[in-house]
Amino acid sequence: MVERMVSLSVGIMLSTSFLHALPEAFESRADTRSLFALLLGSLLGFFLLEKFAILRHSHHHEGDGHHHSHGHDAHQAGKSGWMILVGDGMHNFTDGILIAAAFLANPQLGIVTGLAIIAHEIPQEIGDFIVLLNAGFTRRRAYMYNLLSSLMAVIGGVLGYYTLENASNLIPYVLVVASSGFIYIAVSDLMPQMQRRATLRETIPQILLIGLGIVLVLYLTAGH
Repeated sequence: MVERMVSLSVGIMLSTSFLHALPEAFESRADTRSLFALLLGSLLGFFLLEKFAILRHSHHHEGDGHHHSHGHDAHQAGKSGWMILVGDGMHNFTDGILIAAAFLANPQLGIVTGLAIIAHEIPQEIGDFIVLLNAGFTRRRAYMYNLLSSLMAVIGGVLGYYTLENASNLIPYVLVVASSGFIYIAVSDLMPQMQRRATLRETIPQILLIGLGIVLVLYLTAGH
């Protein structure tokens, strides 16, 4: 199920970025060169965030097929359990702002942006939950902390909506940052995961699910 969600996420995130969010930003009155510079800077910024283990975390766990000594993953997860929660909370807060900006730019864009974030968050939250369990959290505590982290998206959405509503000139720039995040995650994280399953039997469902994600975004924004 998680593998299927990864493929669907790629289609939704890339089509949302290239077919809607970026065109919406570049059709605005914002300076085109500034938007391209921000796109480049954001991609490099996400690369640096990943380097500092804020954007993405290792989601492997005991028995996942990686050849580590017994207890290795639990030890590593124990060090990073709280960091994962902090990083995920920051990430969710930012997601809320991005969704608010997309809704202010165009309601249909807001819907597909939210869909893109949800499609990516499902497998990520499952991975975070597993890492927290390996870090020594009980199932109840892991669930509650993950829920609290997810609620940061609501806070970010509310603050983002009321802030950007009075600063609409910033919306194109926020859309570019959102798009760069989607593109970076899809290309550097999700697609390499899909490449590990290289047989024709595994590749065909991946292609179909990517196509389904694209068609879904096109359908939801057909009137735009």
